[in-house]
Formats: sequence, C-alpha cells, structure tokens
Amino acid sequence: MKTIIIAGGKGTRLQHIAGEVPKPLVPVAGKPVLQYQLEMLAEQGFREVIITINHLGNQIQQFAGDGSQFGLQITYLEETQPLGTAGGLKEIQKTMTEDFLVLYGDVIMYMDLNRLVNFHRLKNAGATLVVHPNDHPYDSDLVDIDKENRVTTFHPKPHQAGMYYRNLVNAAVYIFSPQVFDFIKPNEKQDFGKDIFPKMVEQIPVYAYNTTEYLKDMGTPDRLGSVEADITSGKVKRKSYFYPQRAIFLDRDGVLNEDTDFIKSPDEMQLFPFTSEAVKRINKSEFASIVVTNQSAVARNLCSEDELRIIHNKMETELGAERAKLDAIYYCPHHPDKGFEGENPLYKIECECRKPKAGMLLQAASEFNISLPDSYMIGDTDRDKEAGKLAGCVTIGVRTGKGSTDFRSDADFMFDDVLQAVNFILDEPLLPHFNRLNELFQQSSAPNKPFVILIGGQARSGKSTLGSYLKIKFKKRGQSVLTVKADDWIMPAGNRTGKENVWDRFRLADFEKDMYAFFNNDTVTVNRYDSKTRELREKSIYQYVNQDIVILEGAPLLHSQSLLNLADVSVFVELDETERKKRFDRFYGWKGFEQEKTDLLYNERLSEEFKNIQQTIDSADIVVK
Repeated sequence: MKTIIIAGGKGTRLQHIAGEVPKPLVPVAGKPVLQYQLEMLAEQGFREVIITINHLGNQIQQFAGDGSQFGLQITYLEETQPLGTAGGLKEIQKTMTEDFLVLYGDVIMYMDLNRLVNFHRLKNAGATLVVHPNDHPYDSDLVDIDKENRVTTFHPKPHQAGMYYRNLVNAAVYIFSPQVFDFIKPNEKQDFGKDIFPKMVEQIPVYAYNTTEYLKDMGTPDRLGSVEADITSGKVKRKSYFYPQRAIFLDRDGVLNEDTDFIKSPDEMQLFPFTSEAVKRINKSEFASIVVTNQSAVARNLCSEDELRIIHNKMETELGAERAKLDAIYYCPHHPDKGFEGENPLYKIECECRKPKAGMLLQAASEFNISLPDSYMIGDTDRDKEAGKLAGCVTIGVRTGKGSTDFRSDADFMFDDVLQAVNFILDEPLLPHFNRLNELFQQSSAPNKPFVILIGGQARSGKSTLGSYLKIKFKKRGQSVLTVKADDWIMPAGNRTGKENVWDRFRLADFEKDMYAFFNNDTVTVNRYDSKTRELREKSIYQYVNQDIVILEGAPLLHSQSLLNLADVSVFVELDETERKKRFDRFYGWKGFEQEKTDLLYNERLSEEFKNIQQTIDSADIVVK
C-alpha cells in the first residue's frame, strides 16, 4: 500500500525553538518528526512513499532524498500554491489505482498500521479515519459513528449550545480508496475535514478506527515538551498494539454517576463530583479508560438505543468539560427475562455481553489488544466483580451506588469510591513493602514449609488491602499463594453479650486452633462473618496444599504467640488516627449506621480495642505506615 505524507506545514509556532525549518523537520528528542514516520513505515513493510511539499520543501527533499537510507522509495509532489490538506492530491489521481495510506507530517505516532489496514479491508470501506477521544472535545471537530463504526456525522466546532456530543476526534491518519478523488476538485484549496469528509460520508462507506495508540500533533512548544518526554520514557512505543495494553474497566451507574436504577434520559445522568478527577488520572497513565455497563432499560423499553447514546454523549461532554475522556463505552441493552408488559422483545434474549458474563471485556480486549490479567474491573455489584473475575482481571468493589452489598465472594480490593480505587492502582503505595517482603521470601530456605506472612493492625488501617496486594504481586511472580482472613472468624453481632474483649470478638482462640489444623493439612471450614450485616453467611473452606506463601491477615493476630511462632515475618499496618477515623465513619455509614451510633462505637473501640491492638506493634518485624 502506498503512503502519502502531507508535509507542507510551516511550523511558525515553533520557529523560536527550531528555526526556519518546515514543521516535519522540527527535531523531537533528537530526530525530526518525519524521520519517526519514515522509520515506522519501513519497519512495518510499507515501501512506496509520496511526500507532498510546499513551504521550504527543498529541506525535506535534502533530508529524505530518494528514501533508500530508510529502506523506502520516496517521490515528491510539490505544490506551487497551497491547496490545503486535500487539494493538491488531485494531481496524482491517475497513479493511485489502489487503496492508500495518508499521514500528516507533523504528528508523532507509533501504531500498528497493518492492523489498521486489516480493519479497512474487513469493512470494505471507501475510507477509514483513525479517531480517538481527546481531553478538549469542546473545541475540537467531532465525529459520530454507529454501532458498526461507520461514520454518520461530522460536528465541526463551534458546537451547538445545549447539545451533547460523543468525544471522538479525527486523528489525521486515513486510508482511502481511489474513490476519494471523485470528491476533490482540481486547483482548489480544500481540506479533508472541512470539505471532503462531509460529502464522502453521504455517498460511500466511511468507517472510524478507534485506537488508544499514541498520535499527537507536536505543533506548540508545550506539546513539543510533552511529546519529547513520552518518546524518552518509551511511552510512545509502549502504547502501540505491538505491546499488550492495560485497561481500567469501569461500571457506569453507581461508579461514575448516581444510580437511579434505570437512567432513561440525559437529565438523570449525574456524575459524582470525584468522577472527572478519577478519569483524568487514568488518562494521564498508560491505562485505557473503558466503561462496560448493563443497560437493560433498553430491553425494558424505558429508552431506546438512540436515547441511550445521548445519555452517554452527555456523560462524555461533561467529562470533556473537565478535560477527562473515556477511551470506549461498551453497553449491553439485553435482559434474559421475558414476558413483561411493555418490554421490547428484540432485546429480551440470552446474550454473551450482559454482566456477569465477560463478553464486553473480551470484546474490548480484542479491539484494543488488552492484557486482561494486567487490567482492573471496578464495580459496585456482584455482576461487575464476577465479569471481572471471568475475564481474569483484578477486581475492585466500591461502596458508592449499590455499595457492593450483594457480593457473594470478596473482590480483590474494596474502596469507598472510584477515585480511591484509581489512586491505589496508579500510585501503588504498597510496592516498596512488597519488594521488601519478596526479598525476604527469596532469602527463605526452609524445606517443605510455606513462607508465612502474618498481618495485624488496627481496624480500617488497610490490612486487607495489603494482603490482597501481596497475593496478586506474588502470583504474578509465579508463586502459589493462599490468604486466610481472620475476619471470617469474627463473632456475629447477634451472639455478643457486650462483655467481650477484642480477642473474644475475633474468636482468636478458635482461629489459633484452626490454623494448627490447617498447617497439619486438615481442611478448615468456617461460616464467614459478613461485615455488612454483621451476621454469618456462606462457608469458607481453607486448605493447605503446599502453597509457596500463606498470608494470615486480621487485626489481633500479632497478639498470638503461637501464630508469631508460625510466621516467617510479622507485619503491623498503621494509619494516622485522623484518617483512620474518617475511614471508620465511611465504613459504618456504608453499613447504615447513623453518625451518633458510629461515634459511640468508635469511642468504645478506642478505649479497649485500640489500646490492645496497638500494643501488638512491638511484635512486628515490619511496620507498614
């Protein structure tokens, strides 16, 4: 496939940095922009390149020559007068008898071009536009597409007030069939975005290829610095689909916005105040931000798919106003239960996309080359958690929305809201502690014995988070790990007399006895304590089958000498008391406690439990703050 590189730009905004050079020759991290593109083309098997030149075009010819130094065959199309991005191409119409690729010479990019070509051919497209969301859709020309990724409309800026638009922007990489020349007039200044595409979309099939790969115009000093940093760090190449990508999958209702059961109109879509900050943090990382949401309101005939798209457009518009973007939104409009008055029978089917099935996550993984084991699923219901587990993701429950109250088994992590979850994923505050414990594990040499990590500390200090984090990190290193949670042994509220101390409430003596049996290869079964209802729920079964690492986690465990004797390393998790009180309040508020009752319980614990637990810090080999 031939490639045309449009390289006539002046680069006037960068002249004080680069001097009098055409924009494609502005140096970025030691190389001209054009060189990055030529090397990318050669690496991926493209050979014939036509470069359109105008302003200072002789410098481009001197730099690239005939292309042999790059393994390419380069020819030039020189415009005697500026004819925009499209106008000058009419001159080579007779030589372009097959589909061809178009790049803009001022864009830093690194993407799997053959994957793009395959998409174009699979769609039998007359034209394919590479698109992506950006963090300023309010002042961008936007593209709208249908469910099959066919372009339906272009929305040039400025946008109509009071309207909601999908955040999808033309990324200035195209594949065209020779049909494109039918829309280009000879000897007239014309631009693809303004003059050609709106006509094409009405007459031939034009498709959009949405990618999270790196494409950025470096046309301002600020962008230039940002792009240079991304090249130097390796981010530009890592974001290409030659490498597995990572994603943070987000449920919608109750995670990003208020959950009103069935959102039927844009007016009902109300984002949480912390949502845009969470999404912005994902955008600045190398994770993709992808929504996967069940929307059975369509099957129930409460809204149509077109109305649902407007609801999502509002969400994207409001996020865009805060400079945040979602890389993709997947929704399931189906529901399996039939026979209800007013339902839409077309959507009352058993499908593969509705969570707790993993269909939406698997589709996203295929389309964006996502490594699911290196990705996260954040949700507020058991369906979200189960879909994440089926896909192989790390699962996170949040206490907003439905509050994860229906969880039939634990998510890997629990946080108050999506911002807390995202901060934990991206900041990895526990990594130094894992590194230290991993070093101790590597140094251990006891035969036929697991490496036992004992974790204790105050309630709401982060013990479970540390235990889950260690388990996930060790498993990624190839170790087999089992975590035993002492919270499963807590005495249910209905059995308490009010005279119990902390060791009684945790049934520490029973836990010690069961751990003795456990390490002697007996199966231990316990009716789990439910922290939401404060009563017992289904059984947990713990069995030691020669795991490399066993993590014992619970507030009072460092009080037990027998458990300390078992442990290879003991850890006390400590948290600033002001922050711990905030967590305590949020946790018991999630349980349904009034603040007065929460304060009373906190003060009771402070006078007895806190003092006793705090004394166990002296038994710790490591204190995690």
